[in-house]
Amino acid sequence: MDYDVKDLSLAEAGKLRIEWAGKSMPVLNKIRERFKKEQPLKGLRISACLHVTSETANLMTTLKSGGASLRLAASNPLSTQDEVAAALVKYEKIPVFAIKGEDNQTYYRHLEQALAHAPHLTMDDGADLVTTIHERKTDLIKNILGGTEETTTGVIRLRSMARAGVLAYPIVAVNDALTKHLFDNRYGTGQSAIDGLLRATNILLAGLTVVVCGYGWCGRGVASRAKGAGARVIICEVDHLRALEALMDGYQVMTLKEATAEGDVFITVTGNKNVIRLEHFKRMKNGAIIANAGHFNVEIDLMALEKLAVKKRKIREYVEEYQLPDGRCLHLLAEGRLINLAAAEGHPAMVMDMSFANQALSVLYIKEDGYKLEKKVYPVPEKLDKEIARLKLASMGIKIDCLTPEQRQYLQEWKEGT
Repeated sequence: MDYDVKDLSLAEAGKLRIEWAGKSMPVLNKIRERFKKEQPLKGLRISACLHVTSETANLMTTLKSGGASLRLAASNPLSTQDEVAAALVKYEKIPVFAIKGEDNQTYYRHLEQALAHAPHLTMDDGADLVTTIHERKTDLIKNILGGTEETTTGVIRLRSMARAGVLAYPIVAVNDALTKHLFDNRYGTGQSAIDGLLRATNILLAGLTVVVCGYGWCGRGVASRAKGAGARVIICEVDHLRALEALMDGYQVMTLKEATAEGDVFITVTGNKNVIRLEHFKRMKNGAIIANAGHFNVEIDLMALEKLAVKKRKIREYVEEYQLPDGRCLHLLAEGRLINLAAAEGHPAMVMDMSFANQALSVLYIKEDGYKLEKKVYPVPEKLDKEIARLKLASMGIKIDCLTPEQRQYLQEWKEGT
């Protein structure tokens, strides 16, 4: 078995981390039990490009239990938990190609290694695997039934490919499932981004001004957690509807140019590039902290910051200090990469339980019905989404009401009024 991980001696620690995460993933555990019994994925080859974390490991073991053959690469150079990668190789015999801190050349080599078994299905977090296939590994397309995509950024890329008519196989947008983005994006990103910020800096948020760039579901979560920690929160948006919503949620709303003079901490969660750029760096306070919680390290114009600075030093493990010509210092966290995974552990297992339940059931859906799908981006089927919500509530011991026959009838009628 080929693999490329940092150190297999880390495997025991990784095994314990995987076990701990699994205790908070009851829905995925139920799916694993079903898969183990029914073997619905037998013979299916899956190539996955996901954050290599303890939660992802539980997804991998679930798919393997269903009979799938797997190869896994990291979806970000700084997000890998090396002990988890080692445990998957040593104990689960799953080929993993991921090392925390790997350079870009290694990152893309690992993607190609993950594709080496000519997959029937791809699993992506950011669409790097799909684009690698379309740009450099087109010979693999003939074998592929479909794929899944985990994150907003990836879905945006894939929809762009579909509009351009170049998407060569169907994709299920796991990110768009209600049991994914309403919980993973909002509560998961909200908590883990703030966790990463605090681990990287050890600052006290209470009394600081935090500027959140983007008020999608991830931005909502980050803003809520920052506010809960006592920070004054400013929202910067390009969408009028979201800006209005942020205002009525109790946040200040202004342009980023205006906010740069007030912010102590800046967090980007937009999925777009060069959100914070030269004009903003020039206006920031001395000591300002800049972090990114979007998928790719493009939201902060790193090249402009490098050119502007006269001196640069690493002051903490995940903090680089850039000194500007006038003596002010700006602090960039985690090289502008995902702060929640680079400096912390990513989303809690409890919320990833639903996201990865969507992944597992979407894989089964593609295996069974992929031949019916066109070369487009599809939502997770509504019945799967609702079933995951039902299972999650049941695992928490929560019961809800049911409609009475009279109420069901009323919702189908149109004659009964005032």
